[in-house]
Amino acid sequence: MSQDSLIGRTVAGYRLLQHVGEGGTATVYRAEHPERGAVALKVLRTRLAQDPVAVKRFLREAEFGTRVSHPNIVKTYDYGQTDGLYYLAMEWVDGEALEKFAARSGRLAPTLVATIIEQIGAALTAAHAEGIIHRDLKPANIMYTPETQRAVLLDFGIARDADLKPEERLTRTGFFVGTLQYVAPEALSGELVTAQADVYSLGTIAYYLLTGTLPYSGRSPRELFQQLLTQPPIPLNQAVKGLKFSDSVEEALMAGLERDLSKRSPTVDEFTTRLCTALRQTGERKSFLKSLFGK
Repeated sequence: MSQDSLIGRTVAGYRLLQHVGEGGTATVYRAEHPERGAVALKVLRTRLAQDPVAVKRFLREAEFGTRVSHPNIVKTYDYGQTDGLYYLAMEWVDGEALEKFAARSGRLAPTLVATIIEQIGAALTAAHAEGIIHRDLKPANIMYTPETQRAVLLDFGIARDADLKPEERLTRTGFFVGTLQYVAPEALSGELVTAQADVYSLGTIAYYLLTGTLPYSGRSPRELFQQLLTQPPIPLNQAVKGLKFSDSVEEALMAGLERDLSKRSPTVDEFTTRLCTALRQTGERKSFLKSLFGK
């Protein structure tokens, strides 16, 4: 069954109106519900409906979504199976992927980065409190609304329970999950990671929003993989020639990107508080100087 063939159909009370995106395992539609109004409906690809691992991953994402309630995490309404289709109904979030906003806007002001990182940090802290590690943080998985500056965390598709037993894993040993540009180095072995992996990914997002570049310069997956395993990240103040941040900003950000877990910020909350405080101080200093000198 093609993705377009579902448009106009009603699935579990949700009328599918528009195809809005897709990934490797599911298609997302804008849908309408008589009581909830506009929703995002994710439907597992038909060819995967007979794959028990794919179904288990899909239902796990749905279950994780119902476990965490937070203003900066997309709300999960319900999920299940009907007419041979596995579906997941979620809050419809206006805006665009942070990835697209950042690509269009270029480097963001420190105070705006603080606003975004603070919201995603709070969302992750709520998820971690429920024992859920996201593992795939990246700008493409964050919806951002410029008018309200609201950021919302999406997609728990490869998240896992921190207390998961080895025999219950859905990822084979020796394979990492996540997106290479944002994944924590310790995840590359395919071993179970801790919440500090999300700290690393959030730090990489902040680095990218501030500089427009990433902490490693590898141009191919192979080169990037090797750099992540063997080299420290590029210091923030060396990322872009002529672009400088305060020592407090650089130190706070690079603490989130430490390859050594004993040196990395221990929690998302600690990392976010330290970094966002430093970013706002930088923004206030720039505003003060601008008021004095007009530049």
